[in-house]
Amino acid sequence: MSANIFVDTNLLVYCQDTSEPEKQKKAAAWIAALWESRTGRLSYQVLQEFYATVTTKMKPGMEPDTARRVIRALLAWQPLLTDIRLLEGAWLIQDRYGFSWWDALIAAAAQAAGCRYLLSEDFQAGMEVGDLRVVNPFLISPEDLP
Repeated sequence: MSANIFVDTNLLVYCQDTSEPEKQKKAAAWIAALWESRTGRLSYQVLQEFYATVTTKMKPGMEPDTARRVIRALLAWQPLLTDIRLLEGAWLIQDRYGFSWWDALIAAAAQAAGCRYLLSEDFQAGMEVGDLRVVNPFLISPEDLP
């Protein structure tokens, strides 16, 4: 893997979710591959959603201190801040593709980070958003990424 790859919240959550062992295994393989290749990217939106999900929605949930350690480690992935450029990009994507606001922000952040791929199960697999291609990480392994 040489292209930057944007990680949606669900992949990070499944890495921690013991109630979904098959998805947890696949998510962990992706995260390990992204650490090794140093191609993982995300946004502060993703980190915020991750924290809220794993500490309050996931059962059993993570302890806040543990979730904070995970987030601090992920800062190495250069998370994007939401600024006017990102908002403008998200508005364009929302208008063109009909995405929800939050999904439009994710896609705009992936584009702003110069990513070729967006790993998510929340978007249509194979969909192209400009130069960004959506990949369902539970259908394709890191080794099979084109």
